[in-house]
Amino acid sequence: MFPEAFRYHVAGAVNDFIDNLIEAHAPLFDSISDGILSFLLGVNSVLTFIPWWAYIAGVFLMSWYSSKKLISSVILASLPFVIGMFGLWAMAVESLSVIITAVIMALIIGLPVGVLMAEMRPVAAVLRPLLDGMQTMPSFVYLIPAMMLFGLGKVPAVLATLIYALPPVIRLTALGLNQVPKPVEEAALAYGATRWQLIREVRLPLAMPSILAGVNQTTMMALAMVVISSMIGARGLGQEVLLSINRIDVGRGFEAGMSVVFLAIVIDRLTQNMAKRWEPPKR
Repeated sequence: MFPEAFRYHVAGAVNDFIDNLIEAHAPLFDSISDGILSFLLGVNSVLTFIPWWAYIAGVFLMSWYSSKKLISSVILASLPFVIGMFGLWAMAVESLSVIITAVIMALIIGLPVGVLMAEMRPVAAVLRPLLDGMQTMPSFVYLIPAMMLFGLGKVPAVLATLIYALPPVIRLTALGLNQVPKPVEEAALAYGATRWQLIREVRLPLAMPSILAGVNQTTMMALAMVVISSMIGARGLGQEVLLSINRIDVGRGFEAGMSVVFLAIVIDRLTQNMAKRWEPPKR
């Protein structure tokens, strides 16, 4: 047994810090929460307004446009239809609204940070170990700060999903920019391109396949938080999985779990196909 004399707990200090932080900056946290909630409700209202058949047609058309494969496009479009057959369409839309909100926020934050990481070595030196820690930390841990600062509901679920899904888009944006061939950059500079023009017109277009791969990974990691974030009030398909576990309802859990899988397959295939369209032609 570990000696009592060497035991030391930081739980009390952490609780006091959080309490003081909330007490001192409660209006700020309320403003952040209101902003995220209004954006989330706007996304949810748009997704709810779109009829179910338009989703299926949209999946088919996007798949056909990006892959030019008829059979795979039909199969991909049939997966949302199966979700509707299970009676989980509204829950899938609710989960999708949380995912889209978190991914949009991750892209707004992650893309500029990835560019800074590629352009400035001190920024990369600071961010690299931080991103390593974020990617190795268990996903349940992200619920703790979100829940402590914003309570229960969809807002902390969005924030937890955002933090969990943020590292891939930062890393792959920086990686894509760093992999741009040096002769191409030197040629652009020789023709008089400024640093901003070099980033905007040369490096970013050439790095687009890697950036879109980062978008794909960020979206998939956001999907992975669907079930976990339901523990703090995200609702949607994750709540259905959680309820089926609590009630030991295997069939209900199977339908909800397969709906999450189908949603993931659709998003993964569409984003991967879009990324492939940006890849340079093979010689």
